[in-house]
Amino acid sequence: MILYGKLVKGNVMLREANAIAADPDMTFHKMMETAFLELTRSLDIPVPIWLRKNTREIARYRKTYFEKEQFIEETYFDRFILEIEV
Repeated sequence: MILYGKLVKGNVMLREANAIAADPDMTFHKMMETAFLELTRSLDIPVPIWLRKNTREIARYRKTYFEKEQFIEETYFDRFILEIEV
């Protein structure tokens, strides 16, 4: 599994990164969690609060986004967009 993330402020993409989790012994949930944490570390951002809407969007579209309000710490971007590339 490859997770692709990008940080957006207004209409401008500030940064982007990929994270790969490819252990065949891991469940989908564990691969997702591992890649998600690696992606947030590589983008040097705090881990956002994962809401039910994020689960629904990932399941339906393989894509979701996190607003500024989903971060406990202050952020320099407006949105964190997350996509799954299988």
